[in-house]
Amino acid sequence: MFPGIGNVKIFLYRLPTDMRRSYDTLAAMASSELGEEPTSGALFVFLNRPRNRVKIIYYETGGFCIWMKRLEAGSFPLPPGDGKKQLIDPGTLAMLLDGLKVVKMKRYSLRND
Repeated sequence: MFPGIGNVKIFLYRLPTDMRRSYDTLAAMASSELGEEPTSGALFVFLNRPRNRVKIIYYETGGFCIWMKRLEAGSFPLPPGDGKKQLIDPGTLAMLLDGLKVVKMKRYSLRND
């Protein structure tokens, strides 16, 4: 889906975003609203008010890229959390984009005790 997704930070902006916004405005939001450097290579995830559209902006060598998805029915579920900024992992992003609601999640250790 996205290059090197296992090694990048993924920031979810939890407040509604106008989906008419483009590269420059979303990059400015990553800086002003999330307090992050938009050219860091991180993924910035934005949802509209009914949460049936998502835009993800990220920076690659040479410029910004936008990925967008629109649902024909239903909405993207927000993962549990509060505030306007949330750091999520690639698994949570995949579940969000697949429409899976995370109710409770527990990570188990892979140690052999």
